[in-house]
Amino acid sequence: MLSRLDCCNGVLVGLPASQLNRLQSVLHASARLIYGAHRHDHVKPLLQRLHWLSVPECVEFKLCVLTYRCLHGLGPDYLLSDFMSVSDLRSRQKLRSASTAALVVPVTEHSTLGDQAFPVIAAKLWNALPGDITSATTL
Repeated sequence: MLSRLDCCNGVLVGLPASQLNRLQSVLHASARLIYGAHRHDHVKPLLQRLHWLSVPECVEFKLCVLTYRCLHGLGPDYLLSDFMSVSDLRSRQKLRSASTAALVVPVTEHSTLGDQAFPVIAAKLWNALPGDITSATTL
């Protein structure tokens, strides 16, 4: 059951919180089942013992790993060209961000749908990561 929850969860980006909460309740029920906890017991310690991320954190983690793979030539061919480093743009080469691993966030025409596109969300999440993570040489 959890493999189905984890499979392809990158497509869950931009899903309303009400829908993510439904998936999160499945995750909580699974943790309670594993430990034999009661319905009203706190589930956060159980999730920590299982080393499970919440559903939104898991989605963000998957996107950041996919972004890392794309930036290092290990991702799918159709996604490799979606990213551009700030240091690659001539107009931004003198900015402080050019010395980091920051990515250019593509401008979109439609804020509701366009901002949920993979290149946009992945670049925003990547830029929010600490520098020691974005400059890591291995996963």
